[in-house]
Amino acid sequence: MKKILIKIKDNSFIVKEKIKLSSEYKNILNTNVISCNELVFSDEYIISNPKIVSNFIQELSKSYNVDTLIIEKNDFTLLFLNIIKNNKNITSLILKDETPLTFKMCETIMHSYIKNVNCYTLQPFMIEYLDKYNILVESRNEILYLSKFMIDNNLSIFSSMFYKMTLNMDLPLNEQDEQDFEAFCKINKYLKNINVNIVNKNDLEFIIKTLRQNNKKNIKINIHENISNPELIEYLKNFNKKKSKRYKIYFRLVYSNDYLKDNIFKQTNLSLLKTCGYLIFLIVFFSFGYVFYDNYQSMQSDTNIKENITKVIEINDSEEIIAELNKNKQEDEKLVVNEEIASLINVNPEVVAWVKVNNTNIDYPVVQTNNNEFYLKHNFYLEKDNNGWVFMDYRNHTDDLSDNIILYAHNRYYSGIMFGTLQNTLRYSWYTNPENQIISFKTLYEDLEYQVFSIYKITVTTDYMQTLFANDDARLEFYNMLKNRSVYNFNVELKGSDKILTLSTCAEDNSRYVLHAVLKTGE
Repeated sequence: MKKILIKIKDNSFIVKEKIKLSSEYKNILNTNVISCNELVFSDEYIISNPKIVSNFIQELSKSYNVDTLIIEKNDFTLLFLNIIKNNKNITSLILKDETPLTFKMCETIMHSYIKNVNCYTLQPFMIEYLDKYNILVESRNEILYLSKFMIDNNLSIFSSMFYKMTLNMDLPLNEQDEQDFEAFCKINKYLKNINVNIVNKNDLEFIIKTLRQNNKKNIKINIHENISNPELIEYLKNFNKKKSKRYKIYFRLVYSNDYLKDNIFKQTNLSLLKTCGYLIFLIVFFSFGYVFYDNYQSMQSDTNIKENITKVIEINDSEEIIAELNKNKQEDEKLVVNEEIASLINVNPEVVAWVKVNNTNIDYPVVQTNNNEFYLKHNFYLEKDNNGWVFMDYRNHTDDLSDNIILYAHNRYYSGIMFGTLQNTLRYSWYTNPENQIISFKTLYEDLEYQVFSIYKITVTTDYMQTLFANDDARLEFYNMLKNRSVYNFNVELKGSDKILTLSTCAEDNSRYVLHAVLKTGE
């Protein structure tokens, strides 16, 4: 049992361990003392009576205008953060201990009313994590702390933790590795593979337990060790047989080439090799056949939808539809004028625009719903379709034109449909042709042209998807960031008042093709 001293000084609570008891406190080992100058609690009492202590601290903070909590040792940080988490008076936290801020502390701070934190050091991603909740962090150490786990996996920033798909873990794990892995699992949304260097049952069970606690599924744990121990092999086999389907976590042994040559090939006869060869040939043959067939079907589906759209435009009485759409418009509202797009309203009421990019296959009506998920797996006719459709970010508007209109679609590279030819814009012959640098974007209300000013391929990030800006300076700073990424200098001058169009699609699992163009104003 520890005795914890709480002093009230100026506008602060100071929390530290009271090791030497004065004569007046010698008989308080099992009691708690309150005086005008200081408070003494046992840690056991605080743990057993958190509500009583919390209410008492809250009354004191009101009476003495206390707004700061100063904790001498991080051993007590979680305990006292839970005590003051509902205390609206305490908005600042100072941790005097020269040890790093932990992720568990960050999570607890986030659920409190604290808005300012001063600590010795912390990992960079925690600054971004707390910043999301408008909590300002100050580190007394100029060099921010970065653990081996974070360095090995290049997890220096919050976004890299969020999007990381493959982890490398050096076993055995130390306490810091375990804390970092738990924090990673709470933040990450895309993990698929974990590479470990050895089989260590305790560590593997910790990894599995943490993955399950954070509802991580379809994870492969690749073990890069030449295991020959029958007991370990049996352990892995039993897990894959009995638990992998339920947990959706799988072990996979990755032997070195030298080990395979020295062990497996010795046990394999020629007939088995031939059989495997035939099987591989058949698998490859049918895989290619399926790919070609799937792409042929995709092209046919896309062609049929486009032909039907053309027929609808020809058949529908667009003037009548436009009149109906404009019937209840207010004087300050834009009128619908585009006949082609308006004629599609009866087919899909979520159609909002039409985009065309010269010398690509991108020539589609654009739809928009209240999320960025639905049209990833549904086509223009609202039918389930893995090709999806070209859609606009749900945050955008075309009546009061948004600063950054963002369009998404799948990269159907082999069939060339949707945004399957967007990557062609990164070819020198494309982006140096002035005819290609003008993007046609027609909305229900006006026909617009955008001038290309940036094209690039980038690792997965969302920083180019910003749609709201504080002012023209912030908007121009954002535009210049996009411009500086471009593979080619289009010599386009940008202003803070400009509006832009963004086209985005997947390149690989962890990268994107992106094109930006600025609205031509007719000047």
